[in-house]
Amino acid sequence: MTTRAVPSATTDRPAARRTSVGATAVGGFYLTMGGVHLGLVVADPTVYGPFADGAVFGFVRTGWSEIFMANPVFWGLLVMAGELALGTLLIVGGRAALVGWAGVILFHVALMLFGWGAWLWSVPALAVLVPLALRDLRAATRR
Repeated sequence: MTTRAVPSATTDRPAARRTSVGATAVGGFYLTMGGVHLGLVVADPTVYGPFADGAVFGFVRTGWSEIFMANPVFWGLLVMAGELALGTLLIVGGRAALVGWAGVILFHVALMLFGWGAWLWSVPALAVLVPLALRDLRAATRR
């Protein structure tokens, strides 16, 4: 009688393509938030209106009202597409995940332009995201 090993998901993937638990969790979160933006656009895109009211810089408030709110469906779907892309990159793993990490970190830094309320979310998020990204970067450079 011969035995045959059953391949598992973790052993079948090349080492450079493995996804860390952190990248999978953050990627899943971004995919979920993409769905939330789709729901907002479908339900009532005007809900985005007051988002920039607390922005520290006037150009952010003005840009939000004159650009984003001029066509909130388009821009909301663009935000959704960006979140779906970042989530997918993180879940794919390997070099794609490094691009995804850079994207989610830049996303949170940019989010801070929308005022101190955004800082309450972004600073703790960055305190988690940056170490996770550095861990994946170190793992990728060791391979």
